[in-house]
Amino acid sequence: MSADQTTKSRSRGDRRRSAGAALRAASASTSGANGAGRPRSEEAHQAILDATLALLSEQGYSALTVEGVAVRAGVGKATIYRRWPSKLPLVVEAFGGLPAFEDVDTGDLRSDLCGMLRKYLDQFNATSLAVILPSIIGERLHNPEFAEVIDPLLRNRRQPLRRALERAVARGEIAPDIDLDLAADVIVGPIAVSLFFTGRRVGPKMVQPMVALALRGIAPGLAASRSAS
Repeated sequence: MSADQTTKSRSRGDRRRSAGAALRAASASTSGANGAGRPRSEEAHQAILDATLALLSEQGYSALTVEGVAVRAGVGKATIYRRWPSKLPLVVEAFGGLPAFEDVDTGDLRSDLCGMLRKYLDQFNATSLAVILPSIIGERLHNPEFAEVIDPLLRNRRQPLRRALERAVARGEIAPDIDLDLAADVIVGPIAVSLFFTGRRVGPKMVQPMVALALRGIAPGLAASRSAS
């Protein structure tokens, strides 16, 4: 192995160790574990997470600082550092508390997707998610350490969508050889296009047209049978 390859390998290893530490710290924080001594203050904990989300909405990840979060939350920096070693696990936990896709299992793919997307969009438009998500995605593009920590969370947030597609495969509604990740992209694509390119607000009224168009490509037989009924 050349010296250059060795350096790159070490860099990747450092990022993995740093990412792992951030994930462990976020997990420990959410588990309620606290050192011996004073009892954990749930009110302060939530105030810190709320302040983190507010500053992410206003400033983005790069400009966010632990000091700024402390001021906004009305706590000392030490209170934050007792729970999170840096802003990375703090942001991971705060972002992880925002709405994600929820399981809907009606026994029918179209109904599952419509129910899931309606719930998601109701919450998407009622919270800061629509503002924070572009900041999160933008940061992961040029911050390898951030991407290594946030990517598993992003994948986990859409697992209910994948499970709905897996159930549809098992029921014979869609072909068994379909690329489920690509199918999921097709379904939520209009939300991403609206969020990142057009600026048009996607609301629950758009769900049925979105699902109908997606099913024409993912499950043409299912789409045809429904349009004929």
